[in-house]
Amino acid sequence: MERKRVSSDTEWEPKVGYSRAVRAGSQIHVAGTTATDDDGEVVAPGDPYRQTKRALEIVTDALEEAGGSLEDVVRTRIFVTDIDDWEAIGRAHGEVFGEIRPAASMVEVQRLIDPDHLVEIEAVAVVDDE
Repeated sequence: MERKRVSSDTEWEPKVGYSRAVRAGSQIHVAGTTATDDDGEVVAPGDPYRQTKRALEIVTDALEEAGGSLEDVVRTRIFVTDIDDWEAIGRAHGEVFGEIRPAASMVEVQRLIDPDHLVEIEAVAVVDDE
């Protein structure tokens, strides 16, 4: 089986030993993704809605680089630091995915890698195996 790695070219990928996404056959797995800008700075501190939208933009870019799209997503996992933000986060997720409606989980965690991150999202997509 052929394996394709997608990198976001951050300094952390080689240090930690991960890829933004990996395509293996017909599956694309996107690593936990937070709302950061091109310089690695947190986007929209304190705003879970905007952080969700930004994280999903990054997920979309990784999927496309791996040969997939949002329409191929079958599963998302959403990690949040305050479950009381579920409506804003869910609204953003729903706006992005619309009728795609992947299986999804939202789980409250104690904290993420940066205290300003409120949301981290993983995705799994299934595409036609080339």
